[in-house]
Amino acid sequence: MNDSTHLAHGLAGDSTVPDWPPLTAGEIETLLRGYPTLGTPRRIDWHSPRPLSAACLVETDRVRIFVKRHHRDVRSVATLGEEHRFIAHLRAHGVPMPAVLADAQGHTVVALGEWVYEVHEHATGVDLYREAISWQPLPNLAHALTAGRMLAVLHDAAASHAAPQRGTHILVARSELIRAADPIATLHAQLPQRAGLADYLDGRDWQRDLAELLAPWHAAAQPRLARQPPLWTHGDWHVSNLCWNGDGTAAQITDVLDVGLAAINFALFDLATAIERNAIAWLALDTDADAGHPDIALALIEGYRQQRPLSSADIHLLADLLPLVHVDFALSEVEYYHAITRSRANADVAYDTFLRGHAAWFRTPSGRALLQAIHAIAEARP
Repeated sequence: MNDSTHLAHGLAGDSTVPDWPPLTAGEIETLLRGYPTLGTPRRIDWHSPRPLSAACLVETDRVRIFVKRHHRDVRSVATLGEEHRFIAHLRAHGVPMPAVLADAQGHTVVALGEWVYEVHEHATGVDLYREAISWQPLPNLAHALTAGRMLAVLHDAAASHAAPQRGTHILVARSELIRAADPIATLHAQLPQRAGLADYLDGRDWQRDLAELLAPWHAAAQPRLARQPPLWTHGDWHVSNLCWNGDGTAAQITDVLDVGLAAINFALFDLATAIERNAIAWLALDTDADAGHPDIALALIEGYRQQRPLSSADIHLLADLLPLVHVDFALSEVEYYHAITRSRANADVAYDTFLRGHAAWFRTPSGRALLQAIHAIAEARP
């Protein structure tokens, strides 16, 4: 499965052998036979270091395109189609996103053997943060403000997207557990349909662990979370999924990328995820006593509310949500690593470092300071 000539981002912020082999010239040629208008592939320019799929930029004799490949156990034709319909809706409502390209049969998803492929237009802007790791803090306050504003633009567009919930839990950012009055009972009810996760949890005292990480936060936040209007959300609003028209402080976003984690959640869930992804140095917790970056978090919030109003109650709930926002996705990563890539070590990292460790960090001085900074701006508003 693996190819040591190409490295991907590891869970510890290192470079590691990828879970999936890189795309080859031969398979690109086979795939593009179904896309005659795109021309003949000439070369692969770049392989993505993202670890959960294989992707590359391809130059043909006519165009430059982005090709992404998933294993069929991660995305089916149906579940990848859910993402493509969301992209089409967002594009139709003004969100700048590269189009998903259809083959000669009109299909945007192509299944070949054990793989499922998608082909996108090449982004028009500069991929400033292409090599950034998903939990690497954003170093630019102006870009944080702009990213927050664009997230609100996406939410305005998503409000009219009428589609059912995703057909998978694998590598999808969902919120059923944290919105449930009894998350443990809710997860129990899911496990018969999530055999891989059930198998992993059978070896852990997960009920105790989940109760422990939820205890400081869930009971107070859950009634308010349950009342939030449902909304299709991006699910991974990190600057590595945005392209820009320059690198200066006035740079604007030209392209929004990668809705692979998208699902029905609610607007504050996406904003909390944006803060979790961009404003906390998760990979430096052992060496950085001040891993939280409240200035980045507040810039994201300010940018968002320039486009889409947030009440004081919204901002208080945003702070209360932050220690919980990762829970459903962390368990989906456990499921992915245990049941699909068969890496017990990575599944343990997803469970202990991500699921449990991220919640625990919010009880540290740096974590409490970040939450208090968000609560403070709520108090300053009517």
